[in-house]
Amino acid sequence: MAQTTRKWLAAALLGLLAIPAAFAASPPREVFGWIEEGIIQPENISVKIKMDTGALTSSLDAKDLQHFQKNGEKWVRFNVEVKDSKSGAQVSAPFERKVERSVKVRGAAGAESRPVVLMQMCIGQRIYSEQFSLNDRGDMLYPVLIGRRTLEKLGPIDVSRTFTHQPHCAP
Repeated sequence: MAQTTRKWLAAALLGLLAIPAAFAASPPREVFGWIEEGIIQPENISVKIKMDTGALTSSLDAKDLQHFQKNGEKWVRFNVEVKDSKSGAQVSAPFERKVERSVKVRGAAGAESRPVVLMQMCIGQRIYSEQFSLNDRGDMLYPVLIGRRTLEKLGPIDVSRTFTHQPHCAP
């Protein structure tokens, strides 16, 4: 019994010694502001994005949603109409994406179902391939919300900062 206790204590001690090494080995994560610039890829559309810890799924401003079938699967056609955050020019681009799923969103106006599609967004130095719910966000200040599913991959958010990282992603 004493030998078993010694082995257990030795294993516990080794485990405790490994904890600081595990934390020291991970590089510090970049900190982002609550508003950043992103680039919708591969269309190369520069947009302002808001980091939204209140949303699970990211959201994209989409106009003129049209549902259709393609190869027996559900697809959606939509337009992204935003002010280019670099040039200030109004940009309109058509998109077609496969519907990955639908999400039910509850708000002050009631509940509604929104299509969710896979989009690529350059934030900082990295392209994130993430799911975005589509909704007309024309009345909102920011055409793109980044939700928690993406934020957990992105890193910490400092709510006192904005535009901390210029997007630079290789095509």
